[in-house]
Amino acid sequence: MAQTSTTDSQLQIKFVTKQQKYAVSDTPYYVPSDITTAGLNDLLNEIIFENGSSIEKQKIQFDFVVNEELLRCKLNEYLTTNGISTERDILIEYIEAVPSPEPLDCLQHDDWVSAVHASDKWILSGCYDNSIHIWSIKGKHLSSAVVHTGPVKGISWINADSSVATFVSVSQDQTALLWEWDRAQNEVRSTCICRGHERTINCLDVRPSKSIFATGGWDSTLKIWSTDYSAPVNEEEEEIAAKRRKSKPDALFTRIPKSTLKGHKEAISAIQWTDDDEILSASWDHTLKIWDVEYGGMKTELVANKSIFNASYSSLNKLIITCGADRSVRLYDPRSNEGSIVKKTFMSHKEWVQCVKWSNTDPNLFVSGSYDNDLKLWDIRSSNTPLYDLLGHEDKIMCCDWSKASLIVSGGADSTVRLFSVEH
Repeated sequence: MAQTSTTDSQLQIKFVTKQQKYAVSDTPYYVPSDITTAGLNDLLNEIIFENGSSIEKQKIQFDFVVNEELLRCKLNEYLTTNGISTERDILIEYIEAVPSPEPLDCLQHDDWVSAVHASDKWILSGCYDNSIHIWSIKGKHLSSAVVHTGPVKGISWINADSSVATFVSVSQDQTALLWEWDRAQNEVRSTCICRGHERTINCLDVRPSKSIFATGGWDSTLKIWSTDYSAPVNEEEEEIAAKRRKSKPDALFTRIPKSTLKGHKEAISAIQWTDDDEILSASWDHTLKIWDVEYGGMKTELVANKSIFNASYSSLNKLIITCGADRSVRLYDPRSNEGSIVKKTFMSHKEWVQCVKWSNTDPNLFVSGSYDNDLKLWDIRSSNTPLYDLLGHEDKIMCCDWSKASLIVSGGADSTVRLFSVEH
């Protein structure tokens, strides 16, 4: 199929891939200089099947990567824009395209949904009417409760697999609550109230080992708490418990923080454990901080030029994405010692971006949710064009989650949680 001559309207390319089941020879091919991704896709499918591939003969959709960027225009336009020489073979990497996520159930709530977290089988949601809800992955409502006295701002499973599952929620009422859900009886109850923040708690995350969790709030502090609600952990908690038993025998056990990390100057908007002893925090004070929890000090600070509304760290690529009011998503490499700390900026949303979340199985993929009602699926190799717009929300998106690899979850001011199935 390779041609032996070229003209000014042709370019010489070579196909390469890391997906061995689709591998072809490194023969150079001459193609029209203005070939599109559709044309490359047709050519590559023809080569694969002409080479006697054992793959069932049906058209496979590929994406194409040139110079570590997804091709989203005609080949000659990309080469000209990026100053890439055409005097040598153009190496074009091909990867099987990510299928469009399929919309599943819409989970109806009575108020804005501001927090979501999915496990393998269950989904937690938290609302502005102070309620928490438990759903099956299939979209069946299983249980709910109202104990908080303010909107729920964050929610997370501690152990979703146990017969008595546990989780934690945080609220505008300045408290965190620990919960038990007896799956056999389908009964949910709060077991412990965590007090220590002086203003709204915005966010939380549970340590990978599940023994402690962290919270961040409008009081600019990051606090560390034990997930064990069975007994006081020090004399101060024992004294508090004794006083409350006298005045309110049925009162929830009160937990105080194990430690407090100070350094932010404004509200903490997002936190995430990057490993068992390290936490990432993001703030309205335009900074990202990485903390050593064991020693109680800050290890790294990244200074942004905007308030940060949300952030997500990927253990697969060690990169951080952030979002904010300027409608963009930014990519940071905390290991970088040279050049701009912002490695890429993703532009497509029309209103401020409220939430971001990495895939936990693919180092190139993440989602973002915005006040423009759109949830977008991105590949970091394409900063100007998302892979897909995941439509369905009729009002601003307030939270999103991709903890379960096959399921993207989002919640919004349309009082719904939307589910999208992801193929791998």
